[in-house]
Amino acid sequence: MITRALVSVASVAAAFTLGMSPAFAADPVNGRWITEDKDAVVTIQSCGAVTCGTISRFLVPPPDGPGQRDIYNPDPAKKKRKLLGLPILTQFKAEAAQWRGRIYDPKSGKSYRSILRRKDANTLEVKGCIGPFCQTQLWKRAK
Repeated sequence: MITRALVSVASVAAAFTLGMSPAFAADPVNGRWITEDKDAVVTIQSCGAVTCGTISRFLVPPPDGPGQRDIYNPDPAKKKRKLLGLPILTQFKAEAAQWRGRIYDPKSGKSYRSILRRKDANTLEVKGCIGPFCQTQLWKRAK
C-alpha cells in the first residue's frame, strides 16, 4: 500500500517536472530566417553537437554578384570563400531560454558574441555583442 502511494507520488512529481521543462528550455531556432535588412536568408540547423547558420540565399545581390567573396575577412586564407553557403552563426548551444554562440558579419569581417532567442513562431531576436554592449536585430521566418 505504501509502495503504491510512493509510486503515485513519484509519477505525479515526474509528470509535473516534465511538464515544466519546456518553460526553461530554449525554443528551437532551426529553420530559414530572413535577415532584418531583408538582404539574405540564413538557414539555421544542427551541426553535430552545436547549432549553426549559413547564408543560403541572397534576396539582394551583393556588390560583386552571387559569387561575392568574403573580402573583408581579416584572415587572408578566408578572403576567397564565397558568401553563399558561408557559416555566419557558429557554436550555438541552448542555455536556459536562449542560444549562445558567435555571429560573423561578412560586411565588416568581424565576429561577435551572440545570443539568439525566439520571440514567437515567426520572429527570431539576434544579438551581436561586444562586452556589455549589444545590437539587436529581428529576423523573420522565411516562407
